[in-house]
Amino acid sequence: MKKTVTKKIEEQLGESFNVVSGVGGGSIADSNIIETASGKRFFLKTGFPETMFINEANGLKELQKPDCIAVPEVIAADSGFLILELILPGRRQNDFHTVFGRQFARLHKYTAENYGFYEDNFIGATPQKNIPSEQEKKNWTEFYFNKRLMFQFRLAEKNGYATAELRNAFNIVENNIDKILKGSEEVPSLLHGDLWSGNYITGKNGEPVLIDPAVYYGHREADLAMTYLFGGFSDEFYRTYHETYPLKEGWEYRLHIYKLYHVMNHLNLFGMGYYSQAVRLMEYYK
Repeated sequence: MKKTVTKKIEEQLGESFNVVSGVGGGSIADSNIIETASGKRFFLKTGFPETMFINEANGLKELQKPDCIAVPEVIAADSGFLILELILPGRRQNDFHTVFGRQFARLHKYTAENYGFYEDNFIGATPQKNIPSEQEKKNWTEFYFNKRLMFQFRLAEKNGYATAELRNAFNIVENNIDKILKGSEEVPSLLHGDLWSGNYITGKNGEPVLIDPAVYYGHREADLAMTYLFGGFSDEFYRTYHETYPLKEGWEYRLHIYKLYHVMNHLNLFGMGYYSQAVRLMEYYK
């Protein structure tokens, strides 16, 4: 850890600290449990430049607003670090996923007037564009296509992944996006933005706790689609979600269009291992 970052952290904490242990699992930032001179313990992220940690802090604060699901308290954030409440893991209760599904549905009932967010942030290590144009503020199809799918496609072009096959497949989506999303219109919901099994933990009382968000206001089907990509969610999670906040007819058909954003992001982050899946998701809408 750089001395300048250490000094800033100590200024925020008001005292010196030591690293107690490292925390594995993160592929972007360095994560550690720290202890201050007075014995307080916190979760510390360092190692990423730009504004990622400030954006993450703002996302966590936004997720706190509905007061319906636990998130770590933000202690301090800067361009070089993020200090969070240390969540001590507890024993997961038998009804964990039942509670989780209900709370996640309640999160989505918290809405805004416009799509997007007041700032851009990150999806993994990729910039995520959230500031909408005037037209995109009220038009989810425009926002999702431009700020999510087209952004990733342009990035794929830059990274050398935009073969003729990928371009043809993307044209299918571009030509059919209005038809694909027609009839699913809803008010903008508060979204976690990157919810997979690695982005929630169990709190000390056995409760679900959301971490590592990529927050914005959008269509809640986009949030749910990510949960289907990498596992970690039980039938009870989906059952109680639907009981609490039923989705509109045709949501299963639309899942692939929302999975596509994350698969294209993985293509751009991790390479050709995600290429075929991206093409299949697009060709589903032939």
